[in-house]
Amino acid sequence: MLTTPAAPRRPITTVRHGESFTDDFAWLRDKENPDTIAYLQAENGYAESVLAPTQGLQEALYREMLGRIKETDLSVPVRRDGYWYFTRTEEGKQYAIHCRRAVDAAVDTEEVLVDVNVLAQRKPFMSLGDFAVSDDTNLLAYSTDETGFRQYTMVMKDLRTGALLSFRRERVTSVAWTTDGQDLFYTVEDETTKRSHQLWRHTLTGGADLLVYEEPDEAFSIHVRRTRSRGWLVLQSGSHTTSESRVLPAPSGNGEWRVLLPRVPDVEYDVEHHPTGPGGTFIIRINDTGRNFRLVRASARQVTRETLTEMLPHRADVMLEGVDCFANHLVVTEREAGVPQLAVARIDGIGSRRVAFPEPAYEAYLHANPEWDVTTIRIGYQSLVTPASVYDYNLDTDERTLLKQQEVVGGYEASRFVSERLEARASDGTLVPISLVRRRDVPADGTAPCFLTGYGAYGYPFPVTFSSGRLSLLERGIVVAIAHVRGGGELGKPWHDAGRMASKMNSFTDFVAAAETLIANRMVAAGRIAIEGGSAGGLLMGAVTNLRPDLFRAVVSQVPFVDVLNTMFDASLPLTVGEYEEWGNPEILEQFRWMRAYCPYTNLAAASYPAMLVRTSLNDSQVMYWEPAKYVAKLRLLKQDTNPLLFLTNMGAGHGGASGRYDRLREIAGDYAFMLAALGIEGMFGVGGGAAR
Repeated sequence: MLTTPAAPRRPITTVRHGESFTDDFAWLRDKENPDTIAYLQAENGYAESVLAPTQGLQEALYREMLGRIKETDLSVPVRRDGYWYFTRTEEGKQYAIHCRRAVDAAVDTEEVLVDVNVLAQRKPFMSLGDFAVSDDTNLLAYSTDETGFRQYTMVMKDLRTGALLSFRRERVTSVAWTTDGQDLFYTVEDETTKRSHQLWRHTLTGGADLLVYEEPDEAFSIHVRRTRSRGWLVLQSGSHTTSESRVLPAPSGNGEWRVLLPRVPDVEYDVEHHPTGPGGTFIIRINDTGRNFRLVRASARQVTRETLTEMLPHRADVMLEGVDCFANHLVVTEREAGVPQLAVARIDGIGSRRVAFPEPAYEAYLHANPEWDVTTIRIGYQSLVTPASVYDYNLDTDERTLLKQQEVVGGYEASRFVSERLEARASDGTLVPISLVRRRDVPADGTAPCFLTGYGAYGYPFPVTFSSGRLSLLERGIVVAIAHVRGGGELGKPWHDAGRMASKMNSFTDFVAAAETLIANRMVAAGRIAIEGGSAGGLLMGAVTNLRPDLFRAVVSQVPFVDVLNTMFDASLPLTVGEYEEWGNPEILEQFRWMRAYCPYTNLAAASYPAMLVRTSLNDSQVMYWEPAKYVAKLRLLKQDTNPLLFLTNMGAGHGGASGRYDRLREIAGDYAFMLAALGIEGMFGVGGGAAR
């Protein structure tokens, strides 16, 4: 008989704002404690034993999903400085190979720049971060993370000889070359908080690296880049609600970094450059007159709030998400009614037109476009039923040419599936968008099982993208839905504002409303809903499961942010101080009460809960492993049901789970097998909870 893991109870009591909190499992924070590792390993062993009856299903799902992937494949090449840059994959290899070939070479010879498979040898994890080639095409600066902790080491490679230089820098977060290729600017993170806080300059001709700037405000992080015009270097300082840009001419990197517009609380902006006019023009996206941003310009010689000339006004119903400058055109990325749009105009902003897309819910975005003086750009498009596609788009004629669409090996007929957009009415009357996809012949008669997911934080819209792996759910008759809850960015900055800080509870009640609407509309069956979310989406899972454990049959919670109060009380942890603007600062009584009301760990109770699979990674630097570990340990004490509660820790990865594509696919297969079993589709283990109505 299986023995359910039980973490020892070692209570610590704290008093916060007059309320006593006893935490039996705070000791799990000690990664060096053998008891901690023993507990994680015991949970892994228990989960694997409970899931053992699904091994055949897991293998079948893995083979299904792998069988749809073109394992040996090539990306669409991107032109830059006389080379075509591309990545390719090879069957049996976990990682991409980054290559280039000369545009005008007499012989089509491939040059391998970085083979991530080689870097990953004898390592449990490998992630490629920055990848920056100098303008003379001779040097490559790139960074790697070998643990999953998002701690990147940068090296430099001489592409003429293939040799690595002696240059090596730790904790690098972004890089940018000067135009002459003699200097490299890079930012680094603080060792404890992982806040990107310092800008350094490395000169190839020798001498010690120079500290150029250090961001003093703990709520702000910095990032360095270069404009597409290549005329300017930009150092962006930003919190979740405020930003500031410093600029420096890029040709040599000499001179003083100049603040464009001094930071003002709750005003965000970012900058692009065009070389028209004396000294050129800065084109700025800024939300100084409204939350959804407007577009302005100013002479690069004098940028003040008084010299800004409006190009595109703020619109209450349209979120201006980004602007890209080319030699003769502007491309504006917008979002209206939750749907992304691309608008093209002349460089002066005149003659704007939107690029037309055919489906009710989709993702459209600029693809890689490093070149400046072009009439054709690359755009990406995909939806819940349309595989990822890359087009050449003519900026003058509106003509588009399909260059590549993700191949689904074995054949895929999009017409067999239907994508829809619904709305749920929240308790306060707000309409919450729902995107869903189902097999066309699945009836809307209240019998279909459902996989419902969501996120709802930081103003990030939940992407409506294609997944060949998801077909394994759709082919089994499952309706897959996305609840675009408040806190995300689907309906602009106000949508984010309505789901953060004092309004965070809206994210959770919106998700509940989405599930209830799917049932009421007979799109799915009551009692047959499985839900999934990761990170801040894992917070969503924990909160809605506390609110309505009866509504869901199964929960898959990925690296979940569930110990909100304890984490936000600890300013030494990565992300905490910067995220006071997202969740609040619990040292402040009013803000403590916001978080106290929904914190999943704090609000666990003696009740029946759905079947749960909780995943984490030992080296996660965004949501520390101990949050889900404590959550599961406490839930084991309180739950009053016999539904499976499984906890899996990847002992050699970080926030995103396994880094190798085959390893990651096996994790997904495990998640799907758990959900299918919990929903009764494969019948591997019995599950109560969420009784059908």
